[in-house]
Amino acid sequence: MDNHGAIADGRLVDRFGRPHTHVRVSVTDRCNLRCFYCMPAGGVVFRPHESILSFEEIARFVQVVAGMGIRKVRLTGGEPLVRKGVDSLVRMLARIPGIEDLALTTNGILLPEQAEGLKKAGLKRLNISLDTLDRERFRQITRRDGLDQVLAGIAAALEVGFEQIKLNAIAVRNLSEPDIVPLAKFARARGLELRFIEFMPLGGDGTWEHGRVLGAAEILEILAGAFGPVEPIPARDSTAAAACYRFLHVGGPPVGIIASVTEPFCTSCGRLRLTSEGLVKNCLFSAEEHNAKAILRGGGSDEQLAALVVAAVRGKKKQHGTDDGAFAISPRAMNQIGG
Repeated sequence: MDNHGAIADGRLVDRFGRPHTHVRVSVTDRCNLRCFYCMPAGGVVFRPHESILSFEEIARFVQVVAGMGIRKVRLTGGEPLVRKGVDSLVRMLARIPGIEDLALTTNGILLPEQAEGLKKAGLKRLNISLDTLDRERFRQITRRDGLDQVLAGIAAALEVGFEQIKLNAIAVRNLSEPDIVPLAKFARARGLELRFIEFMPLGGDGTWEHGRVLGAAEILEILAGAFGPVEPIPARDSTAAAACYRFLHVGGPPVGIIASVTEPFCTSCGRLRLTSEGLVKNCLFSAEEHNAKAILRGGGSDEQLAALVVAAVRGKKKQHGTDDGAFAISPRAMNQIGG
């Protein structure tokens, strides 16, 4: 590998020496909620179905990158379960040699009907979004009713028995503080790992500002006040986004915090993203996009796809889409990128 990044020892490695083993694949930009941190309240124009990648196109892309060292795939949206037949895509991806882990992030609303089919198709892990257990705050955050459906989805996922289920909660100052302990109790009672995610500047309703970030240190202080001291757990995966902690006195499942703003993990990031419209992004905040769909639909070869992926990895910046560490505010809303 030269200092511009390349494939080394069968791995995709960028110019900072970060190996890339994960790809997040968005299957749709549509969603049945309107969370303020993800989407604007109105005026949302979704992509027509013919403009997003087919399942066969997604599977071909994943097969190519699996041959380049990608081992983990996560399906996202929008809300991935609003796209008809996602279990068919799961089945296709589960058969690809080299893919060792297949996961999906969902708001949980459609899980009661789909959990069993997803598990049978080969889905191993689920992340379910749950920002609050308070009905009024749920409506405030999502601009919709649906808390009962999300809770039913969590119960359905538990009954089906996925290898791992995690709960994701966005942490916003002057909003999320009352939810931290109730969510932790809810997760602990069900043996689930809870992960708090710092509020990030991602094209939602345009209200992000640094002062609204409820940081990792404050979250841990609130948890320690309720459950006693916590201590960090050594990471099983050096590229993991979340820092995990265990409760010293009360035991139970760990809690994770994704501190993208206050304690960035960019130095170990090994992720690529494929948007629903077929654009490869090397960072959530990068404005640079590489058009895989043009190759997939233009008669291009697998070698051309591989070269596009190498170029995307080679162009990855040092931190948050830049080389100076400042946030590059994404021009796209989160539902357009892939959660």
